[in-house]
Amino acid sequence: MIQELHLPWLECGVLLPLLGAACCALIPDRTRARYTAIGFAAATLVCAVGEWIDFATVGTFEAHDHWDLIQRLTGRDNILVIDELSAPLLALSSLLYLLTILATLRTKQDRFSMSLTLLSEAIVLATLSSHDPRIMIGLLSLAVIPPWIELRKRRASSRVFLIHMGLFILLLVAGRSLVEERDGREIASGLSATLLTIAALLRAGVVPLHCWMTDLFEKATFGTAMLFLTPMTGAYAVMHLVLPVAPVWALQSIAVLSLITSCYAAGMATIQTDARRFFCYLLLSHSSLVLSGLELVNTIGMTGALCVWISVGLSLTGFGLTIRAIEARIGRVALDRYYGMHEHTPTLAGLFLLTGLASIGFPGTIGFVGMELLMEGCVEVYPIVGLSLVLSSAINGISILRAWFRIFTGVRFEAAVSLRSQPVERFSVLVLSLLILGGGFWPQPGVSSRFHAAEELMRLRRERLREAPKPTPPETQHLPLKK
Repeated sequence: MIQELHLPWLECGVLLPLLGAACCALIPDRTRARYTAIGFAAATLVCAVGEWIDFATVGTFEAHDHWDLIQRLTGRDNILVIDELSAPLLALSSLLYLLTILATLRTKQDRFSMSLTLLSEAIVLATLSSHDPRIMIGLLSLAVIPPWIELRKRRASSRVFLIHMGLFILLLVAGRSLVEERDGREIASGLSATLLTIAALLRAGVVPLHCWMTDLFEKATFGTAMLFLTPMTGAYAVMHLVLPVAPVWALQSIAVLSLITSCYAAGMATIQTDARRFFCYLLLSHSSLVLSGLELVNTIGMTGALCVWISVGLSLTGFGLTIRAIEARIGRVALDRYYGMHEHTPTLAGLFLLTGLASIGFPGTIGFVGMELLMEGCVEVYPIVGLSLVLSSAINGISILRAWFRIFTGVRFEAAVSLRSQPVERFSVLVLSLLILGGGFWPQPGVSSRFHAAEELMRLRRERLREAPKPTPPETQHLPLKK
C-alpha cells in the first residue's frame, strides 16, 4: 500500500506551470510575460521543495499525492507518484527552469518563449512524477512538441530532430506493446528488449545516435536546448521503462555503449570551435557517465551515479547559463580565438570555472564525492571501466580549461558599453555557487539519500532476477525423472 503525502504538492507542481504557460501566452508584452513566468516558476520550485520535505517526513520509498484529483477525473490509481529517486530530481528540475528564466536578459526575450518553457517544465515534472509506462511514454512524446514549435518559429529545419524523436517514440511504443505478462510480472522478449534498448540509446544520445543533440543546440535557442537535456529524462525513462523488464544483456549493452559515448564525447569536446557544440558534447559525456553507472550491479556504483546525476544537473546548468550570458553580450562564441572577457565579467568567469570543475568532480565541489563513489563502484566490478571513467573526466577537465582561457583571457577586449553582469545573473551565480560548494563541504545528507535509494533499487532488481522464470535447458526437457 503506497502511503500518502500530507498536501497535494505533486498536482500543484504540474498545474502551476501549465497555468503560467497559458497566462504568458496571453500577455503581449515580453517583459511582463517574463516577470509572470518567474513568479510561476518560483511557486513551482516552492511546491517541489515542499513535496521533497513532505516525502521525507513520510519515511517510505514511494508515496502518492494527497487529494489525487487527477485520479478522480481519470479513474486510475496513483498517476502521480514520488519516490526516493525522483524526489530530489523534481526540485532540481524546478530550480533549473527558474534560474534559466531568471537569467534571460532582455536581448533574449524575443527569441526565448516563456509560455513554451513553462509548458516544457510541466511536462518534465509530470514525467518525473509518473510510474505508469503508458503515461510516461505519452509524456515523453509530448516533451518533443515545445522544441519543435520553437524550431518552426525560428524557421529552422527540424528534420533531424523530428526523425530521431519520431523513431524514439515509435520504438518505445512498439517495444512496450510487446512486453508480456507472466505470473503477474512483466517480462520483455528478445525483440521487445531490443526495441526498448535502441529507444533508450536514441533518447540518451548514445553514439552513433547523437547527431540530433548537436543539431538542436545549433538551431534552437540555447536555453531551450539546455532545458530539454539537463533534467536527463532519458535516464529516468531507462530506470522505469527498460530496467524493470529488460534482460541483463540489454542493460549491459546500454552500459557499454554509454561508456564508449562518454569517452568519445569527451574527446570531441576538446576539438570543438563552437561553444554550443562544445557544451553539447560535454553534457553528452557526463550524462553517458550517469547512464553507465546506473547499470552497475553494486550499491556503491549506483549511489555514485545518482549523486553525479544531481551534481551534473546543477553544475552544467550553471556552465551553460554562463555561456548563454556571454552570447547575450558578444553573440555566438567561437573557441578558435581569444576574447579576453575576464576584465568585463569577472563574476561570470568565476562561475564558468567553478561549475566546469564541479562537473568533473573537483575536490570541494558537489561532484567530488559522487565521482569518487562512481569510480570505486566501477573499479570493484570492471577495472577497465574505472580507468575509462578517469580518462573521460581528465579529458573533460582539459577541454573546460581550454574553453575558459579562450573566452576570458588572451587579449584585451574593448567595449563601448558596460558588459558587467546584471543583478539577476549575480543572483543565479550566488545560488548555484552555494549549492555546489555546500554540497561539496557537507555531502552527507545527499549521499545518504542517494545511498538509500540505490539500496532499494538494487533490492528491487535482485527480486526481479530471483523471481524471473528460468528456462529449462533443451537437453533436459524430455529426460525421464530418476527415482
